[in-house]
Amino acid sequence: MATPIILAGIKNCDSVRSAQKWLEQNGHDYSFLDLRSDQFVRHTLGAWLEKVDWTSLLNKRSSTWRGLDDKDRDDLDEARAMTLMMKHPALIKRPVLQIGDVIEVGFSPERYSELLKT
Repeated sequence: MATPIILAGIKNCDSVRSAQKWLEQNGHDYSFLDLRSDQFVRHTLGAWLEKVDWTSLLNKRSSTWRGLDDKDRDDLDEARAMTLMMKHPALIKRPVLQIGDVIEVGFSPERYSELLKT
């Protein structure tokens, strides 16, 4: 039995759509986790943060980040970043690909090919 693939993101994100298209074109079944849904919970983000550094997961180039108050952006640590990402899911760099214990942040066809052996 193949390891389940989860692709997490926001439906209208171009990078997420590119990753979905790549997975479909390469014959990979996956479950989509909408970061803005009730199914995305704190323990999911916590599990990701056990595998990747919070600075890799936090999207400081987003308009959501630019819209935060300085007090929210200053002196961040993992706990504060996690709270911000749960409150504002658009702060999570997308997409997040989860294959078992492997977490890949962002979309790269080459990296997906390597991870999924296609």
